[in-house]
Amino acid sequence: MCGRTACSLGADNLRRACAYRDRGGRRRQPEWIGGERYRPSYNKGPQSSGPVLLSRRHLQQDADSSERVLMDMRWGLVPSWFKQDDPSKMQYNTSNCRSDTMLKKSSYKGALLKGKRCVVLADGFYEWQQQSGAKQPYFIYFPQTKDAVAEEKEGDEEWRGWRLLTMAGIFDCWEPPAGGEMLYTYTIITVDASKDVSFIHHRMPAILDGDEAIRKWLDFAEVPTQEAVKLIQPTENIVFHPVSTFVNSIRNNAPECLTPIELGAKKEVKATPSSKAMLGWLKNSQEGSPQKKENDLPRWTSQFILSPSPKKTSAGILQQWLGKEGEPAAKKRKA
Repeated sequence: MCGRTACSLGADNLRRACAYRDRGGRRRQPEWIGGERYRPSYNKGPQSSGPVLLSRRHLQQDADSSERVLMDMRWGLVPSWFKQDDPSKMQYNTSNCRSDTMLKKSSYKGALLKGKRCVVLADGFYEWQQQSGAKQPYFIYFPQTKDAVAEEKEGDEEWRGWRLLTMAGIFDCWEPPAGGEMLYTYTIITVDASKDVSFIHHRMPAILDGDEAIRKWLDFAEVPTQEAVKLIQPTENIVFHPVSTFVNSIRNNAPECLTPIELGAKKEVKATPSSKAMLGWLKNSQEGSPQKKENDLPRWTSQFILSPSPKKTSAGILQQWLGKEGEPAAKKRKA
């Protein structure tokens, strides 16, 4: 499943990170619609708002369906047919949508058949592994290239920062029965977990790997539903590392949520020089992101894990973050 994410890029950098080529081959950046509402976060949960990509044609009927826009939508789909005056009165959870039932359940079927497909954006997502009565959180994300940079120079044509995780979603638009502002909401489609992450949880979000998959998912006018749903598959092209239980509380919104930790012993995790280096990387790469002074970094206690769980990390970028020379290469979990 997917019940918590991070999306810490500021609005401008998020737009740059979503650059694409339209049907004519022109390089473009999606326009923000209501971007002033967007708030970066290291710890997003259902009912909060988050950034999604969708085709401009959903908002403008004569637009090219390959053109993309960014919107800040609420997480947790409210069907357009919902009749009550308060969407919080919905009696079931719609933050995730199972791929095997999305064309059967009324909450999602109508929107999906109308082409209301979106791409949910995040740095990565968190998942909790059940172990010996406790839960250990992990941060899961796309592998990062070794030449990814923390600080983008103004005028750079191509984004060279963090590669955003792109998850397949369905959105809908609900209008209050008594009238008022339209509410855009979304759900994240989930699939069976891939082999590498199945030890953490048996479900994972449907991840669209590469711009061609994103294009097909978003371009509802050119790619019919039955063709688009073939894109909904588990992917092995992800990496992960354990993080502190600091992330467990949705109130905690700081880089420490996704900072790697070492498992295997109960110890106090302090702001060491290496962790400060990573936090500095995170802070410098996100204009307008939630930040804290290094002197204000909290200390927390990690969970006691009897047998350390493996890490499959984007080793190059993590070495850059941690600032450790000779950091051992990340080990891939054996089947």
